[in-house]
Amino acid sequence: MHPSYKINTMSSYLFSPPPPVSLAIKGLASRFPINRLFFVGRNYHAHAVEMGRPVDKSVERAFYFTKAPQTLTPSGATVAYPSETSNYHFEMEMVVAIAQPGFRVKAEDAHTLVYGYAAGLDMTRRDLQLVARDKGRPWDLGKDVEQSSVCSEIVPMPGLIIESGAIALEVNGQIKQSSNVDKLIWNVRELIADLSLFYHLQPGDLIYTGTPEGVGPVVPGDQITGRVEGVAEVALTVGSPA
Repeated sequence: MHPSYKINTMSSYLFSPPPPVSLAIKGLASRFPINRLFFVGRNYHAHAVEMGRPVDKSVERAFYFTKAPQTLTPSGATVAYPSETSNYHFEMEMVVAIAQPGFRVKAEDAHTLVYGYAAGLDMTRRDLQLVARDKGRPWDLGKDVEQSSVCSEIVPMPGLIIESGAIALEVNGQIKQSSNVDKLIWNVRELIADLSLFYHLQPGDLIYTGTPEGVGPVVPGDQITGRVEGVAEVALTVGSPA
């Protein structure tokens, strides 16, 4: 815990606070409590190109956005098609679960923070995101969408850095995304090291590492299934509009 945090056990509340956000852990009865959700933007070259924003790693750094932990949704859920959008997109991602604190972590030590991995979806109001992007505004309405951070159970792999493995997504059985995590522009070690320059990483933080090319829209009734080789599968059903 960051030294500035304090817990007042004598506090009373006007209304009951929401329950802690957590995910199942494969093989354990214990659950993984969630602290923060970090997302990496444009971390596969082909996806950066399809979004019209190619990345030159030699002159650029990784960039990030966050979502509220309350947007976290377990795999297998049915989620209402969100309001105020007509272009709701899937983005398949490998997720890193952090279980040790770290600040200004060296890349060669990044593995010491890793608890495990998961398969995730970063569901996005693409039309609102692009309007905000083109006007230089924050992406919140496009990205920080209720029930939009879908995640499988956490698979414990303490201290392991995944460097390769197929990543794929299907909609109604049709392949839409197919790549390999070895195509990450900034790999897991680099992401942990760089992100820890800006934040005191804490147990319970999740890092969605970016999506490959092939992102696209879904409509109510669509069945989304995705997988990260050697990690997990994730599934989502798009329900009727909210």
